[in-house]
Amino acid sequence: MPDRAHLTFALTLHDAVAPDRAANACWSPYSVASALGLAADAARGTTRRELETLVGQGNTALLRESEPGRDAEFAVANTLWAWDGLPLEEEFLTGLARWPGGRVRQAPFTTDPEGVRKTINADVADTTRGLVPELLPSGSIKADTVATLVNALYLKAGWTAEFPAHDTADRQFRGVGDVPTMRREGRLRYARTAGWEAVALPARGGLEAVVLLPAADLGPLDGVRDALTALDWAQVELFLPRLDLTATTPLTDALRSVGVRALFTRDADLTGLSPDPRLYVDEALHEAVLRLDEQGLEGAAATALTMRLTSFQPTEPPVTVRVDRPHLLLVRHERTGAIYFLAQVVRP
Repeated sequence: MPDRAHLTFALTLHDAVAPDRAANACWSPYSVASALGLAADAARGTTRRELETLVGQGNTALLRESEPGRDAEFAVANTLWAWDGLPLEEEFLTGLARWPGGRVRQAPFTTDPEGVRKTINADVADTTRGLVPELLPSGSIKADTVATLVNALYLKAGWTAEFPAHDTADRQFRGVGDVPTMRREGRLRYARTAGWEAVALPARGGLEAVVLLPAADLGPLDGVRDALTALDWAQVELFLPRLDLTATTPLTDALRSVGVRALFTRDADLTGLSPDPRLYVDEALHEAVLRLDEQGLEGAAATALTMRLTSFQPTEPPVTVRVDRPHLLLVRHERTGAIYFLAQVVRP
């Protein structure tokens, strides 16, 4: 049974990171929830309560249980990069080791911030198979940065039944013109509810891509949960554009707008990570890549929280689904509902 709290987190934060429904957006709820979950492990008091209110408790268990099967390619790293002069709490390090790909790395933040930035970016690029080559832009690691929490993930899976290449053709997409659009027919999970049409495209490894097509223009996400709950098997003719999205998403202001505020102030309490009471998060950064073609899907994402010291992320006739207008697309673990990617597709 997919986790409702995780879906609520994804939809709530999507409103904050993608308020413009006329623009493309793509981000990874899985990656951001992992980074914020690590931050919650590090936090105490109000700082922790705000994070848990947004992400939902029990998130760590959900993410641990959401590794795809072996017939999908999956890589994840949850890394604490820390200045060797920053004292670390043993309890946090023990908990970090229980996260998928959890590890700690020391780095000379104060003496070589640019070198550290390049090292972190190279590590993220390695995990994401080169799809996220520069998560941290120039200047994001400063001389008074002392730690960075980073989640990076890579996901690649083939469809359980591929789209026939000969059925791909240029077809109309509202507001854009002709775009390469795939076609396949078969039994898929489908739902039509008030305001939304949904179709789930199964992929190997226990994954699925769910297209959420609004009845009118993309707007409020009310009703998305009902459409996902109503999915049931039907004969479907699906027309779906190929997709290749890359998006950089500054998270700091978006997180503040949904209630995570103390984390970014000088009053932050991160004493679960370090006994030094001056630690706070300076910036939250995120980048995601998502690609869909006739063979399957490929995606990568990374989230970084940089930290500073105050003094220093059937048989009936087929239902035809023409994805020919702006829509939402989420890639999730079918059993747990962990959402690896959430895309708002306006220009495929």
